[in-house]
Amino acid sequence: ARFNYETLTDLKVYREKVLEWCRLLADQGLGSMAYPREFGGGGNMADYFAIMETLSYHDLSLVIKFGVQFGLWGMSVYSLGTEKHHRKYLADIGSLKIPGCFAMTETNHGSNVKGIETTATYDHSKQVFVINTPYPDARKEYIGNAAMHGRMATVFAKLIIAGKDYGVNAFIVPLRDENGNTLNGVTIGDCGQKMGLNGVDNGTIIFTDVVIPKENMLDKFASVNDAGEFESPIPSDNRRFFTMLGTLVGGRIGIPRSSLAAAKSGLTIAIRYSDTRRQFGPEGGAEVPILNYRMHQRRLMPLLARTYALHFGLQYLTSRFLSRTENEMQEIEALAAGMKSYATWSARDVLQECREACGGKGYLAENRIGALKNDTEIYTTFEGDNTVLMQLVAKNRLAEFRKAFGKMNAMGMISYVYENAKTAIAEKNPIITRKTDDAHLLDEVFHQHALEHREKTTLASAARRLKKLVDGGLDGYDAFNVAQHQMLDVARAWLDRIIFEQFTLAVNNASDTKIKQALSQLKQLFALSVIEQNKGWYLEDGYMEAVKTKAVRKMVNQLCWDIRKDAVPLVNAFDIPDQLLSAPIATV
Repeated sequence: ARFNYETLTDLKVYREKVLEWCRLLADQGLGSMAYPREFGGGGNMADYFAIMETLSYHDLSLVIKFGVQFGLWGMSVYSLGTEKHHRKYLADIGSLKIPGCFAMTETNHGSNVKGIETTATYDHSKQVFVINTPYPDARKEYIGNAAMHGRMATVFAKLIIAGKDYGVNAFIVPLRDENGNTLNGVTIGDCGQKMGLNGVDNGTIIFTDVVIPKENMLDKFASVNDAGEFESPIPSDNRRFFTMLGTLVGGRIGIPRSSLAAAKSGLTIAIRYSDTRRQFGPEGGAEVPILNYRMHQRRLMPLLARTYALHFGLQYLTSRFLSRTENEMQEIEALAAGMKSYATWSARDVLQECREACGGKGYLAENRIGALKNDTEIYTTFEGDNTVLMQLVAKNRLAEFRKAFGKMNAMGMISYVYENAKTAIAEKNPIITRKTDDAHLLDEVFHQHALEHREKTTLASAARRLKKLVDGGLDGYDAFNVAQHQMLDVARAWLDRIIFEQFTLAVNNASDTKIKQALSQLKQLFALSVIEQNKGWYLEDGYMEAVKTKAVRKMVNQLCWDIRKDAVPLVNAFDIPDQLLSAPIATV
């Protein structure tokens, strides 16, 4: 009963309820799960991710406030600080004795973190930093926990020593005293009512000559020495900046897993309802469940397949992150950025379709799709704007492409070009481009080759285009801007292939025959849906002819029909308790 959904729309009441929920979870040791045991934590990052995902079947304001407090605030202290910070703060952060914030975003600078303008000026004579907001639009904005509850914040600011700018660094800055009173020099505003997540108290922060001790600099990657000079174990400013941001990649794993949970909830509600809601029927006959209609299946079954695919894709991302080595970090960061975008865009689309598929019932607040939809809307923006993140993914793929070519000698390049040409010739054989029999269309080798071909071809094409633009006189920035839309194609193609491969592994590892068959059909539907969505590209490339893309469409329809009989068991397999779904139309 203590976790019953809050239905009042009063912001203060809602925010206090969410804080109360966070305290109850902290009392059970769940908030500090990811922190080392010697600092009061559970020492288990895998369990922390599982907690975040599980909480996402409840009120999403809870999971976001939980993530701000124990993830962003706590993990920034852990990841960017050193032992003195860990000993002083982590236990109190994990117990929620010190509610805190992660103050990175500014009004004038969101995605461009390097451009933030808050300053931390070092005064060597007093051994302090002075934190300042130079003008109103450099204020911190959208900061979770700031408007009401946060007592301290990890503040990202430009470090200034003797008039020289040493780039963005992180500092622990007190905001309020123990009684909740705002401290001198700190001005806090309230972002007020939002589209969703109104249980989270987002706010703005302005600093005016706020003085903090030298020890409050989170100094894992940079510090000010006893002589008042800047020091860093990483000499390159660029590398140091991206190393600092790279330590925070865990948030880009928690958010897609949270969005996936919301998508699973929406699909469970919509598919259960569609299985029982009856409309129309044959002349003189009984009305039939709307899920029996082919168009309704077409709306929901491919989304169910994609949600299952993402489940296995995100398990892979989590596993890679937990077992990471330093050499893998760039690829893992790209994978996390891409999966965050892919999964949150998918949740947005899933929930919109689920809302419409439930008709008027989907519009009623009691059936929760509206709340899920509104709350996840911002998932495509925070923790990195999706479109910006996908460009980072594409840059990583291009860098790997260049690296691979750079290591090849002349014979290696000739061999690479020859092998690709040989594959393309074989797969673009008119017999293959027109092949439409069921066995071929359902064959995972065809799916794998089609996804690989699109991935390799879009990557090589983007690399050629950028080179041509640069050779034609454009600088790198302008060339990338011209080819930006192509960058997103590169990123999507890479992610489609990885997610499909992880789905294939999951099917192969399934031991139960019936489960294997059901998963296999979902995997086939996922692959063919991706191919169908990109049929224009395959037709332009000559990889398929119209007769084949039409056959793919027909097979997608057939798979939707075949999967319909298992649709309810497939969403029931998500095992979401009815009290968490809390949607009358989803009652079994």
